[in-house]
Amino acid sequence: MIQTLHISNYALIDSIDITLHEGLNILTGETGAGKSIILGALGLLLGGRADSKVVRRHDVKSVIEASLSVEGYSQLEEFCKNNDIDWDGDTIILRREIAPNGRSRAFINDCPVNLSILQEAALQLIDIHSQHQNLLLASPPYQLRVIDCLAGNKEKLAQLTIAYNNYRHAVRHYKQERRMIEQSKEDEEFLRFQYQRLKEADLSEGELEELEHERELLINMGDVKRSLGAAINALTDGEENAEQLVKTALDETGELSDLIDEADSISERLQAVRVELQDISATFSEYDRDLNDDPARLDAVEERLNLLYDLQRRYKAETVEELIAQRDDMKKRLKGIALSGDTLQTLEIAAKRAKKEALEIAAEISKMRHEEAERFGKLLKERALPLGMKNLQVEITVRDTELTSTGIDQVEFLFAFNKNQPLLPVGNTASGGEISRLMLSIKSIVADKMQLPSIIFDEVDTGVSGDVADKMGELMRQIAGNIQVVAITHLPQVASKGQSHFKVFKEDTDSTTVTRISELTPEQRVKELAVMLSGSEVNAAALENAKALLGAK
Repeated sequence: MIQTLHISNYALIDSIDITLHEGLNILTGETGAGKSIILGALGLLLGGRADSKVVRRHDVKSVIEASLSVEGYSQLEEFCKNNDIDWDGDTIILRREIAPNGRSRAFINDCPVNLSILQEAALQLIDIHSQHQNLLLASPPYQLRVIDCLAGNKEKLAQLTIAYNNYRHAVRHYKQERRMIEQSKEDEEFLRFQYQRLKEADLSEGELEELEHERELLINMGDVKRSLGAAINALTDGEENAEQLVKTALDETGELSDLIDEADSISERLQAVRVELQDISATFSEYDRDLNDDPARLDAVEERLNLLYDLQRRYKAETVEELIAQRDDMKKRLKGIALSGDTLQTLEIAAKRAKKEALEIAAEISKMRHEEAERFGKLLKERALPLGMKNLQVEITVRDTELTSTGIDQVEFLFAFNKNQPLLPVGNTASGGEISRLMLSIKSIVADKMQLPSIIFDEVDTGVSGDVADKMGELMRQIAGNIQVVAITHLPQVASKGQSHFKVFKEDTDSTTVTRISELTPEQRVKELAVMLSGSEVNAAALENAKALLGAK
C-alpha cells in the first residue's frame, strides 16, 4: 500500500506530504482545489508522459515520490532482482523527477531506471480508475482480461504467449523458406546454365597469371631465343667465351702454385667458376631447346585467356579465384534446391507442431474462461443489486475465434437494465451512472484476485446519489478490506465510509495560490461532510446529517 506521497514544485503544489493509511482513504475538496493535480502526479509515477508545463518554478525540478509497503509481494522481489534494482523486502520507493526543460528521470529504490521499467513496476503496485476508464467496460480486450484475472489464467497466458510466438516464428520461417525455394526454382534453369559454364571452364587457381606470362613469352619468342643464343655464345660457344677465359686463368694460376701460397685456393675457386659457367650455359641450352616458336600454342593461350576474361566480365569477378568461389556457391545452391522439398516439409511439420502446442494451451484457457464466465455473470448481478440495479440481467458470452496471442476466445459482456429489455453490449444500452456502478461492482469482484497493494478511484461515483451513493461507498469500503483504496469523491455518502479523510484546498500566499492537503480530525470531518451536504452555509441540520452519516452520536 501507499504509505507516503511527496509532491513538490508541481503545478499549483509547492510542496505537500501525505501519509495514507490502510483501508479506505477519502479525498474531497472543491472543484479546482487540486485533486486532479495530485492524481496527475501519481500518474507520472505510473510512467505517464512528463511535460515541462507542470514545473511550477523553473529554477528547480519537480519531484514526485511514493513509498509503498510491499511485504509479501514476491513477484515484485523477483522483478527488482531481474532488473538490478535494490530490494529491502518491506518497502519500495518510486520517484519521478522533471527538469524545467521537460526532461525526466525515474528511480526505483534510488536506482535509475528507464520509463518502461517504471511502468512495469507501477502496474504491479497501483491501479488508478478514473471516469474515462468506464469506457473500458465496452472494450472486448478489457472484458477478456477481467475473465482471465478471475479465472487465474496468468501463468497459462504466459505459457500461451511463448507457445504462440514460437508458432508465429515457425510459420514465418516456413513462409520465408518457401518464398526462397519458389524464387530459387524460378531461377534454377538459369543458375544451372551459369554453373555448367563455369564447371566446363575447368578453372584452376593461379591459371590466369601463368597464361599471361606464357603469352608474353610466346609473343617475344624471337627476342628470347636470340638473347639465349648470345648468352650461350658468351659463356661457352664463342671464340673467346667466358669458360675459355676462366680456363686460361686457371692454367696460369697453376704455374704460380710453387711461388704463391694462396694459388691453390684460387685455382679451386676458378674451377668452381668454370663449372658454374658450364652449368648455366647448359641450363640456357635446355631452355633454348624447349622453346619453340609455336603459333598454334600462342593461339591456344590467347583463346584460353579470352575465355577467362569473358567469364570475369560476365560474372563481375576480378580474379579466377572469385570465379571458382561463385562456381562452388552455385553448386551449393543447386544442391539446396534439390533438397528443398525435404527442408520445406520439415519446416511445415515444425509449424504444425508449434500450432498444436499453442492450441492445447489455448483450449485449457478457454475451458477455464467458459467456467468463470458463468460464475462471474451471477456474481456481478449479486454485487450490482444493492446499487439500485434490481432488474439487471447479465450474460457473459465466450465465442470461438482464430488463434491469437490471447487464445481462441472472444468475450463479450451483455446487459439489460430494465424488464423486457434485450441483452445488448454495454455501450449500446447503459447510462453513465449505470456504467459507473457496473465498473465498481466489477472492481469489487476483481479486487479479491488482484495482486496489487493499492487502488485509486477517481470520482467513479459520478451520476449517482442518495441510497445508491451510500451503497457504492459501502462497496468501496468492502474492497478496502483486501487492498488499500483511495477514493476521490464529491458525494458525502461515499466520503462518510472512509477510515481516513483528507481535504484538498487552495491557499493564497503573499505572491501566489497553492494547493494544500490535510488529514481531517473527527470534528473537521463532520464539518466537511456538512459542507458537502448543504454547501458553504452550514446549519445545524447539515451537521446532524453529517454526524448521522458518520455514525456519530
